[in-house]
Amino acid sequence: MTAIELITKEDLKAFKIELLEDIRAIVQPGKGQQKQWLKSNEVRKLLNISPGTLQNLRVNGTLCYTKIGGMMYYKLEDIYKILEGGRH
Repeated sequence: MTAIELITKEDLKAFKIELLEDIRAIVQPGKGQQKQWLKSNEVRKLLNISPGTLQNLRVNGTLCYTKIGGMMYYKLEDIYKILEGGRH
């Protein structure tokens, strides 16, 4: 039998804060040149999401991207905006 877990708004807010702190620790703003653009694999690793979830974010317009050749690039700034609760 599968147990049901409820996630509250407070849980989601705590997760968002923790995720933002983790991202800031990874990119370490203010220490040298900060990366402006991330590749798909970097975004997936940063957000801990699957390729399908990233594709859904692109398809539904939640996350903008630029495609050059076969590579897709995402602005780090756009990722922050989404995590802070707004689309751009």
